Amino acid sequence: MAKWQIDASLDTCLDYLKTNVTIAFVCTAQPATYAEASTLYDGAAGKYKCADKALDLSGVSIQDGVTSGRRLTVTQMENIDVDVSATVNHLALCSATTLLWVTTIDEQAWTYGDKRTIPAWDIEIRDVQ
Repeated sequence: MAKWQIDASLDTCLDYLKTNVTIAFVCTAQPATYAEASTLYDGAAGKYKCADKALDLSGVSIQDGVTSGRRLTVTQMENIDVDVSATVNHLALCSATTLLWVTTIDEQAWTYGDKRTIPAWDIEIRDVQ
């Protein structure tokens, strides 16, 4: 017997992100909490923020997924001010107080004072398998 789900179930999750994400934190490790994502990195455990960028996803449309399911394209983020020199590898999407979504990014060294860009990328929730 095949598995199936209605697109609206996936859209609800993606719409929640569209409505609530207000900021992206570029991190040195995978944060598990808002505090870890939003606290400036200083080499200590639990402090992972290297940079942040205000983010508004309200105008982005939810579409069919590239592989399956549904997707939300996060727009390119330009002119991100680097707050501390560090090697980054995660991106955390948050509301004003809550960690909502974490993904990996290509690991690279970021230098204090630089301005960086993160290209557009998709959050894709695949159909049941």
